Amino acid sequence: MATQAAEERKAEDVLLLDLRGLTLVADYFLIASASTGRQIKAIAEHLEETLSKAGLRLLRKEGWESQRWVLLDFGGLVCHIFNRAEREFYGLERLWGDAKRVVPGGETPEAKREENGQA
Repeated sequence: MATQAAEERKAEDVLLLDLRGLTLVADYFLIASASTGRQIKAIAEHLEETLSKAGLRLLRKEGWESQRWVLLDFGGLVCHIFNRAEREFYGLERLWGDAKRVVPGGETPEAKREENGQA
């Protein structure tokens, strides 16, 4: 749902990482990019509205003023919306390189390969 909400506002390079078993910070990280501060704000607002309607409670919001990196903390899910330069600089994908990448439908790419006999 979070991935779809981000994509509805034209987020780029949307990635959902499964962090379960790797950290106590969150179960999932949603990472997305946007071209402008206005787009970052639009994506963040839509995520907040969509996930709140689904029953998730926003615990913390950071970076709203700078609009270079907005963080939305829903407890088990933390959403990071970056401008391209900030995303490349901080490299959360590399930092959490051991995390499974979740594809739409809730499966990881690894599970899909195993299902297709490509383990």
